[in-house]
Amino acid sequence: MLGNLISIIVFLPLVALLVLLFVPVQFKNVFRWLTISVTFLQLILAVWLFTAFETQPAVTQTELIDEHPVQFMEKLDWIDLNLGTLGHLSIDYKVGVDGFSMLMLLLAAIVLFIGAISSWNIAQKEKGYFALYLLLATAITGTFVALDFFLFYLFFEFMLLPMYFLIGIWGGPRREYAAIKFFLYTLVGSVFILIVMIALYVSTFDPVETAMRSGLIENGGQLTTALQSQLQLMVQTNQLSATDLVHSFDFMVMTDPNNLIPGSVLSFTADWDINGFSIRLIAFLLLLLGFMIKLPAVPFHTWLPDAHVEAPTPISVVLAGILLKVGGYGLLRIAYPIFPDGGVYFAWMVGLLGVISIIYGALNAMAMKDLKKLIAYSSVSHMGFVLLGIASVTSEGMSGAVYQMFSHGLIASMLFLVAGVIYDRTRDRLIDNYSGLAKKMPYFTAVVVVAFFASLGLPGFSGFIAELMVFLGAFNSQSINQLLPRAFAIVATLGLLLTAAYYLWTLQRMFFGSFFTRESNWENVLRDINRREYIMFLPLIVLIMLFGIFPHLLIDVMNETVNHLINIVNQFGFENNGQL
Repeated sequence: MLGNLISIIVFLPLVALLVLLFVPVQFKNVFRWLTISVTFLQLILAVWLFTAFETQPAVTQTELIDEHPVQFMEKLDWIDLNLGTLGHLSIDYKVGVDGFSMLMLLLAAIVLFIGAISSWNIAQKEKGYFALYLLLATAITGTFVALDFFLFYLFFEFMLLPMYFLIGIWGGPRREYAAIKFFLYTLVGSVFILIVMIALYVSTFDPVETAMRSGLIENGGQLTTALQSQLQLMVQTNQLSATDLVHSFDFMVMTDPNNLIPGSVLSFTADWDINGFSIRLIAFLLLLLGFMIKLPAVPFHTWLPDAHVEAPTPISVVLAGILLKVGGYGLLRIAYPIFPDGGVYFAWMVGLLGVISIIYGALNAMAMKDLKKLIAYSSVSHMGFVLLGIASVTSEGMSGAVYQMFSHGLIASMLFLVAGVIYDRTRDRLIDNYSGLAKKMPYFTAVVVVAFFASLGLPGFSGFIAELMVFLGAFNSQSINQLLPRAFAIVATLGLLLTAAYYLWTLQRMFFGSFFTRESNWENVLRDINRREYIMFLPLIVLIMLFGIFPHLLIDVMNETVNHLINIVNQFGFENNGQL
């Protein structure tokens, strides 16, 4: 069963979507229960996969070329074309999980289930809404488990379509503007990624497929390190013609610089440059831009507040909880392992953008009068910690970046649910229109206190562990690899103070003091949280505290993958950085 578990998790919502299409429109509750049931089943299967994930595999394939810490891999031949002088095109359906993707898959399953429950109040065009939500669930989970660049890009692009319509149809008064802005920003980033994907395709060859086609190994055989070295020597000495080479989009193939075709556009020895700038550095910058737009980081963040404000609450939950993490995940999965030289060369710039995002996002959040906009800008600030941790290329920093993505996914989901509770009752989110809500909604106030304190990084919550690890990594980077100055970590601590300021100020204004609402009739509708809302909040609170008290539950899972990535950067990034 575990052999196909990842594919079941990915395509289960798509099967449910096909069933939903045949359900008559008048059976509105069927759409709701079907979506909740399917996302709950996704969550159960993701937890099962998480518990079966080996944090320390008993066998390491040291004599095989595939030493990546990937588990539960599934691979099927998909597209195979003979392109003549351009070689053979090979695209596989290849999925699996390592420490990064396992955590992101688990996060996606949790947030999608919470978002499905939050969608219960959708009261128009229910069939279309839940159909798009199920399509989005497949696209998101597929993005996190894809091990083939083409497959990753396919899932990545499929996320655009349902999100565009979910914001544009079920959003607020300016929903069309927000949806178009989200679509265009993300599409531009996708074009940058596509350019690099094509360049990588023509610059790399698949040693296993090429060896089988050349007769070095039999079909289905294993390629040992010795045979790989022999094959690479044959490629470098032109003993194999271009027509014999098999080009692949496999991430594992692209990660190994030995699979770069000599003289190709992205090879280390190529003379390709633009105004003295290496094509490899430009490729890294394109990936960085593409994924920073998705993250988002300053100055590419302006689509996020508009999208959050206009999106319905469940879609804000999914957007902040999962979709923003695709940007950080893309950097860790694609940009840094494939272009470690670029990661080293631009470490200072990436770290600086992280610090700017932390401070700028926090300052904007402090100035916001709309609760949802405040939370949106807080997400920009918190994603800055992800950039800072990745840029440090230290074990603590990169682990902290992944921990921050997972932690922020839970906390941001909870924060947008908080904003949704108030909006569902009064159709208003302005902070100045409320005061003393603790007297009318004591249980809800307790939930808000937990969410705010978790987001500002109070010890005992998962956010504290994530930010602490990022600070340790950024501070130690100067002594470990000299990539980031200690000043970055010191300045970034200002973000913690600003975060505490705007959350505590908001808490004081909205929930304490004398009771006040802008409209007198709001007093009758401001009821405390109901059973459905309890079901949404309690799991998130438990998980945020669980991972804040027992961080090893996540760190042990990602540890091997983090070390593997750092080894790649140390081996190939610093070694080739001088050639650039």
